[in-house]
Amino acid sequence: MTRSITLLRATCMVVGIIIGASIFVQPSEITRRVPSVAGMLAVWLICGVLTLFGALICARLATAFPQTGGVYVYLKEAWSPALGFLWGWAMFWSMHSGIAAAIAVVAGRYVGFFVDVDERAVAVGAIVAFSIINYIGVRQGSAVQTFFTIVKVAGIVAMLILVFAIAPNSSFRDFILALVAGLFAYGGWHMVTFAAGETREPETTIPRALMIGTFIVTACYLALNAAYVHVLPLEKVIHSQRIAADVATAVAGPRGAAAVSILVIVSALGALGGVILAGPRVYFAMAQDGLLFRWLGAVHPRFQTPHRSIVLQGIWSCVLVATGTYRELFTRVVYTEWIFFALMTAGLFRLRLRTWGHPFVPIIFIAATAIIVVNQLVAAPMQSITGLLIVVAGLPVYWFWSKHARH
Repeated sequence: MTRSITLLRATCMVVGIIIGASIFVQPSEITRRVPSVAGMLAVWLICGVLTLFGALICARLATAFPQTGGVYVYLKEAWSPALGFLWGWAMFWSMHSGIAAAIAVVAGRYVGFFVDVDERAVAVGAIVAFSIINYIGVRQGSAVQTFFTIVKVAGIVAMLILVFAIAPNSSFRDFILALVAGLFAYGGWHMVTFAAGETREPETTIPRALMIGTFIVTACYLALNAAYVHVLPLEKVIHSQRIAADVATAVAGPRGAAAVSILVIVSALGALGGVILAGPRVYFAMAQDGLLFRWLGAVHPRFQTPHRSIVLQGIWSCVLVATGTYRELFTRVVYTEWIFFALMTAGLFRLRLRTWGHPFVPIIFIAATAIIVVNQLVAAPMQSITGLLIVVAGLPVYWFWSKHARH
């Protein structure tokens, strides 16, 4: 496949996937659980540090294994092809296709702010449109991703300027002090590694994109949350269901709410484009290794894309949207992603690779992922066990495919 993803496009991919719709909709959830500025500050900062640690770990592994597949390749090389297969299995059936479906539905919901439409129909249309763009070429897919990322970051900056310029009792000092309000938990930083095989000089481009992208997202998140607590009292932040819209309404009235709705749509579509671009590269790599149907590892002779993997992912994501089953599957399985992240990080020691801050950074990251997983098991044992069973159900399939590949 053609190596057409530059540093700018890789960085926009990191930023565009991470900044989805949740930062504009649900930051009140963290404040509700930790109802104090100090507690909220601790959550934002810890999440920011963990994201940076994860990016550092992925960057080191991308340098060692700069080929298509990302986390799948790292797990396969560090531990076993079976573990890599389970990652891809969970990605396709739930983690990746499910998040694509969820993001598309959010976009459809906010389109409904302007016109009376069926949100599921809009979501399916968005998935189909971005699948077609990425089918035609990675250059086109990454260009669209770059466009949406630039627009969404510009929109965030415009919103911050609006808040700073119009909000009552504003001062530069107060605004800067408000920046420490928190950092929202986010994910998707690892997905840029999936397209390493189509990235120019991936050994250097991907690590740089991860670092630059992480810092850009951190700055955007800190600034947005600072704006939220600067305009609204903490109590209202806690109970808000659409925090960004409430802030915009307080500053600029109904037009502000409309502007935020447009920003959410743009942000969601940008994230959707990145997710649709990234995922098929994992299924392509698995097929190349003989762990999926060989025809899924085909490259389009004209467009030079893993076209069949793109189509298959698009179809399954549309099925999840149409049936609404993505909610149940996604919530049951998504926490298992952190189990894979812990194993990926432990692979650094097995492969005798060193990252910045070694060994403290990987040890802290592994400990944090263990806490997340154990907490989920305690908080929702039946749901968590069901999610684990869904992932483990891929083992018999792996044994079948590995046996089939040998014959």
